[in-house]
Amino acid sequence: MQIYHAILMTMTGAPPFMGNVTVENGRITAVHAGECSPEPGDIDAMGGLLLPGFVDTHTHLGIIEDGMDFEGDDCNEATDPFMPHLRAIDAVNPFDVCFSEARTRGVTTVLVSPGSANPCGGTILAMKTAGTIADEMAIAEVGMKFALGENPKVVYDHRDETPVTRMATAAILREGLRKAKRYQEDLDAAQSDRELTPPEPDLKSEALLPLLRGEQLAFFHCHRADDIATALRIAAEFSCRPVLIHATEGYRIAETLAKQNVPAIVGPLIGARCKPELRGQTIANAASLKTAGVPIAICTDHPEVPIEYLPASAAIAKKGGLSEEDALASLTSAAADIVGIGHRVGRIQAGLDADLQLYAPDSNPLSLEAEPIWVMIDGKLVSGNAAADHLAAIRNGGNFSNE
Repeated sequence: MQIYHAILMTMTGAPPFMGNVTVENGRITAVHAGECSPEPGDIDAMGGLLLPGFVDTHTHLGIIEDGMDFEGDDCNEATDPFMPHLRAIDAVNPFDVCFSEARTRGVTTVLVSPGSANPCGGTILAMKTAGTIADEMAIAEVGMKFALGENPKVVYDHRDETPVTRMATAAILREGLRKAKRYQEDLDAAQSDRELTPPEPDLKSEALLPLLRGEQLAFFHCHRADDIATALRIAAEFSCRPVLIHATEGYRIAETLAKQNVPAIVGPLIGARCKPELRGQTIANAASLKTAGVPIAICTDHPEVPIEYLPASAAIAKKGGLSEEDALASLTSAAADIVGIGHRVGRIQAGLDADLQLYAPDSNPLSLEAEPIWVMIDGKLVSGNAAADHLAAIRNGGNFSNE
C-alpha cells in the first residue's frame, strides 16, 4: 500500500517535501519524493501534511481510568515505599475511553507509568494506543519509575511511616538498588562457581536487574532543582541512565543537565502551581533546557492534563520560546529517542512502524483547533473523519480498523 500525494514531515531532519510512503505488514518500507503511480487500495493524501504519530512520554493512561474513583485507580500501590516488582502492564485497561481520545488527536504511542507515591513505583510500559490486549499493544518495558521530593513525603507522612524526608526517600532508593546489585553479584558468583548456592529468588531485586545492566532507563519524578540533583547523584552511584520526569526547575541547572546529557520530559504545562514544589514553574522551561542543549520531550501526565491536549501542551512550550520544529520533535522523534523507542516510532522512515497522521494542507498540527483527518497505527486506520470522501476509499481498500 502507498500513501501518495502527501507533504511529508518525516521528523528525520529533512525539510517537508511532496512524496509518498510505502507500507507493508504494518511497517514503513520506503519513503520517496515526487509522484508515483497509484494502484487500487493506495491512499490519496490529497496534498495533506503527513506526520509520524505523536508520542506522550509520561502518562497514567489506562491505569487511572476516566471517570472512575478508587475502583479504576491502579496507579499507586502506596502500601510499601519500594515496589520495583510492580508492572504497569498488569494494570492497563485498553478499553478506557481515553485511548480513543488519544488516537483522535494523533497520539499513537504512550508511556504508561506507575505513580509517584512511592520512591520506587514499578516498571514503565511503552505501548500503542490501539488494541484490546495490553500485551499486543506493548512496545517494550522501558524503565523503572522513581520519585523524589514532595509526593512520597506527603503520602507516607499521612501513613506515619518512612519516608517523611528527602533524606529517607534517597536512602530507600540506595538500599534497594544496593541490594539488587548484590543479588546480581551473587547470581554471577553462583554461575561461575557451581559450589556456591544461588541466592533465594527476590522479585524486587530481579525487577531492578535490567536497569543495573543498562538495558532500561531510570525515570525520576522530580520538580525542584535539588531533587533533580539527587536524581543525578543516585543514577551516577549505580551507573544508571537517568531520564527526568517533569524537571520543573530544570532551567535552573540546565547547563549541568546538558553537560551530563540527561534528558527531560517536561510537563504538564497546563495547570496551576498547585503545590509548593511547583512554585518555580514556567512555560519557558522547555525552551531554556533545549537552548542549553538538553534533550526534551513534552508530556501531559494524563489524566493530570487530558491526553488529547498533548499538542496544545507543545504549543504552550512554543509560546514559552521553543521553536515549532523543536516543539514537534518533542512529540515525535526526540520523544521516542529519549525513552529508547526511536527504532520503532517517532519518524517517517523505512523500517519503522507505520504510525502516521494526516492533516489538511493548511493545518498546523499544534493548533488547538487542528485534528488529524485520519490516524494510522501499524498501517491500520484507527481514527478518522467519517465525512472525508477519501476515507471510504481507504475502507474499501481493506485498510480500516476500529480497534
